[in-house]
Amino acid sequence: MKLYFHPASTTSRVVQMFAMDQGIALDHQVVDLFTGEHVQPAFSAINPNQMVPVLEDGDFVLTECSAIVKYLADSAGSPAYPQDLKARARVNEMMDWFNANIYKDLGYGLIYPQIFPRHKRPDDAVQAGTLAWARDKSAVWLKTLDTHLIGPDKPFLCGHSITLADYLGAEMIALLGMIGSDLAAYPNIRRWMANMQARPAWAPVHEVINGFAGSLKGQTFVSV
Repeated sequence: MKLYFHPASTTSRVVQMFAMDQGIALDHQVVDLFTGEHVQPAFSAINPNQMVPVLEDGDFVLTECSAIVKYLADSAGSPAYPQDLKARARVNEMMDWFNANIYKDLGYGLIYPQIFPRHKRPDDAVQAGTLAWARDKSAVWLKTLDTHLIGPDKPFLCGHSITLADYLGAEMIALLGMIGSDLAAYPNIRRWMANMQARPAWAPVHEVINGFAGSLKGQTFVSV
């Protein structure tokens, strides 16, 4: 199976992290987002959405990181995507919560407009308004995640075992490090993230993005 990805892509790292952590072998092909390779005809023919990641399994092509990790988990029989109907529904619920709620405000509203030029809003007033709105919304989501969805007792999002929801959610929350947030106000999130960052696959998967984060140090960001 081949994974089209870029190491600066949050959703690509979800798939990379899961596959490496679970011992699932993939052939990796970088799609250079910074030179616009993803909008060229060759890649657009593979994914007309012009986005990574994309998984090729023979003549089967799958987009969207949530769908990809579920497919890989089922293909490998991974316990990270449990077969029990209710347990699997909880994993799906948590993955949908991240995708539908916190990621759009935290990622696309607060962080990406500050670190990626193509996401910056067209003028200073719009940029400031976007960041203020996203900061306040993100704080609400983070409080919900810390207090209610993780709480003081669970090592992982759905209980005592790692699931696909952890791989998806951890990459989104890890973005806060790009703008200097140490999650001190959210001790349960911080504890959960420490569990994820202790996984053997974390360091190699994050080497490139950590280098980019290092280049941003010293800048001032709107954060939570």
